[in-house]
This record gives sequence, C-alpha cells and structure tokens, in this order.
Amino acid sequence: MNMEEEPKKEEQEKSKSSSGQAYYSSRPKIGGRGPSKLRQQFSRGMSYFLVIAASLIFYFVLLRLTNLSDGFLTVFGVLKPVVYGCVIAYLLNPIVRKIDKYLVPALERYIKKREKAEKISRGVGIFVSLVLMVVLIVTLCNLLLPELYSSIRNLIFTLPRQLTELVNELSDVKFNDSTTSKLVKTGIQEGTDMFLNWLKTDFLDKVNAFMSNLTVGMINFLSELFDALIGVIISIYLLFSKELFARQTKKCVYAVFSPRHANMILHLTTKGNEIFGGFIIGKLIDSAIIGVLCFIVLSILKMPYVVLVSVIVGVTNVIPFFGPYIGAIPSAILILLVDPVKGIYFIIFILLLQQFDGNILGPKILGNSTGLSAFWVIVAILLGGGLFGFVGMIMGVPTFAVIYYIAEMIINYRLERKKLPEESKYYDTMSYVDDEGNYCHSEEQRMVINEEKKEKGE
Repeated sequence: MNMEEEPKKEEQEKSKSSSGQAYYSSRPKIGGRGPSKLRQQFSRGMSYFLVIAASLIFYFVLLRLTNLSDGFLTVFGVLKPVVYGCVIAYLLNPIVRKIDKYLVPALERYIKKREKAEKISRGVGIFVSLVLMVVLIVTLCNLLLPELYSSIRNLIFTLPRQLTELVNELSDVKFNDSTTSKLVKTGIQEGTDMFLNWLKTDFLDKVNAFMSNLTVGMINFLSELFDALIGVIISIYLLFSKELFARQTKKCVYAVFSPRHANMILHLTTKGNEIFGGFIIGKLIDSAIIGVLCFIVLSILKMPYVVLVSVIVGVTNVIPFFGPYIGAIPSAILILLVDPVKGIYFIIFILLLQQFDGNILGPKILGNSTGLSAFWVIVAILLGGGLFGFVGMIMGVPTFAVIYYIAEMIINYRLERKKLPEESKYYDTMSYVDDEGNYCHSEEQRMVINEEKKEKGE
C-alpha cells in the first residue's frame, strides 16, 4: 500500500512544479526521519555547551542585575497603558460576562446567527460597563472633591491653632509638688518645645519642598491620567477579543509544555483567577459599603471632616487586617483635635464598624476566597507592603494565597503517593508514621475516625 502511495506523491509534486508552484508553497512536514547522524554525534557535546552557556548567562544576569532592573522599569513605563488596560478589562469583565449570559439567549430569538448575537451582546456589555465606570468616577468626583477640598483647606487653616491650644492646655496643667509631678511637667514642657521647634523649622521646610514639587506632581498625574485613558481604549479591544486571546494562550501553553505540565499550568491559572477575582472585587465592594456606612453615621453624629474621614476609612479598608487601623488612627486624631468627646465617639463607632465588617459583612461578601488563616494574612501583608508598598499590601494576600495553594497541592500529592492522610487534623501530638510508612493514629484520633464512619453509615 505504501509502495503504491509513493508514486502518487511524486506525481502530485511533479504536477505542482509543472503548474508553476514552488515545492515549498505547501507547508512541508516537520520531522519524521529522526535525528541526523551529525546531531547524534554532537548531542553530548552540545549538552555540555548549553550548560556552560547557561552558567555564563546566569553570571552575566547577576553581574548586570541593576541595569536589567532599570531596563525592566523602562519597558514597564512604556507599556504602562497596556497594564492599565489589562486591569480595567479585568475589573469590567464580570459586568460584561453577566450581560452576555442574559442578553445572548434573548437576542438568539430574533437573530439566527449566534456569532452576530454574541457580537451585539458583547458591544452592549462593553458600552454598559464603560458607562457605569464613567458615571461612578464622575459621581465620586462631584461628591468627594469639593468636600475634600473644603475639609483639607479647613484642616490646613485650623490645625496649627488647634495644636497651639493643645500645647497651651498641657502647659497650664497644674501638678502637685512631688518629684514625679515635676518630672512629668518637665517632660511635657520639653516635648512641647521640641514640637513647636519642629513646626517652625522642619515642618515648614517640608511644606516648602512639597509646594516646589507640586508642579512635578501635577505633570506626573496628567501623565498617569493620559496612560489611563489609553488603557481604557486598550481594555475595549481586550474585552472584545478576550476569548481569542485565551485560546491563543492555551494553544501556546500546549505547544511549549508537555500535556501534564500544560494542564497543571492551566489549572493554576484558573485557580489564581478565581482567588484574585473573588478577593479584589469582593474587597472593593466591601470597602465601598464600609465607606458609605461611615459617611452616613458620621453625618448623623455631626462629626467634623465627614467626607475626608469616610474616604480615608473606605480606602484603607481595602488593605486586609491592618487597613481599618491605618485609616482609623489619623481620622481619630483629626476629630480629637476639634472635639475630644466626638473623637471618643468616633473611636467607639470604628470599633463597632470593624466588628460588623470582620464578622458579618466581610465573610458574606468575601467568604473564604483566599483560604488563608489570620497568621498567613499578616505575613502576606507585611511581606507585600515591605517589597511593593501600598499595592503590595493589597495584592500580597491573593498572591500568597496562590502560593499557599500550590504548596498545599504538592504536599497533598506527596502524601497521597505515600498513602498517608492529607488533612491536618490527623497529625496530632500522639499520631505518627512508623518505619514501614504506615500511619498510626492516637486513641483520640481513632475516636474521631470512628465517629466520622458512623456519620457516613460505614
């Protein structure tokens, strides 16, 4: 059969050449004859060469690490609109997906071609999501910017007077003639003198430096705003072609890696998207609700700097664990300087609000999206904040959650190969694994296992 097919192939190739087509006009077959003799002969030497070359490249990378990081920052600065576009598309994608879910079946009743219905639905979804984003930004700016401006202006004009009054009140406090009282009074006097000197010297110098850098800050702000506007345009293209990009990426992963490794990479990508999406979007919703509740209650209590304090509390609430305290401390100081009694009320209200957020609202919105205990959340925040600042404090938790999931998956896989239990509750102080690799549980653990079997009906 093969002997008969070979002349046919030769005739087809001759007919192609006679028709004016080149032999390579159709894609040639890749491989099929095995490695050449030259490649077989030098394969070992080529392996040695590649190892030495990789070592030299690694040494060069370590030697030029600073230059490479500068180059990376330059490339990142050029591609910043693309980064903005990816972030905006990621945040708007849930809205687009929801609209597609309900609008595509409705359009299919009137449009026969599903592709056309999907394109119309996608356009409507992108338009609605962008309109919602613009409306939200404009509304927040109209509501917050005038109030923030007036609050900050009043703060600048009244803060020095309030600090001076506080210092005078501390200086006028009367003590008895005991040694401890004299030490306290001397300490207060020296502290107030140091504070006043700081206000007259260092503080004014920092204010002057800030005002001199204000022009540069405005230029940087306009540059970031321009990058964000380009990012909005890029996000539209990303949302329109997100399925195409996903398929292309999946194709590349299967082409480069083995099937087992490719499936693992795709699984981790899906899990990472689930963790990041659930945490970030849920945290934004949670922080927005906390900011609105803070604004309503502070308005009812007639607190000073209502909008400024509400914005500080809402924005810092995005940071897990430490965020409520980071926002509450400066806000409480501002209110205490105006009215100490209201400052105490504010502290009590913030404690109650954070209890409500941590025990009721947060779990309802976020659930167990990260799967991390409080200890690992603190570690992730400290590590992310120390390395990448404010953004690191927010993104550190979901990033560490993905790393934790990978580590847990590897450990459970190795335990499964050794035929050992995977859950941590089986490894109490009395349980152990003998030299033959058999798991031996304690009496307490045996009772737990028996109870579980009874519940299952075994």
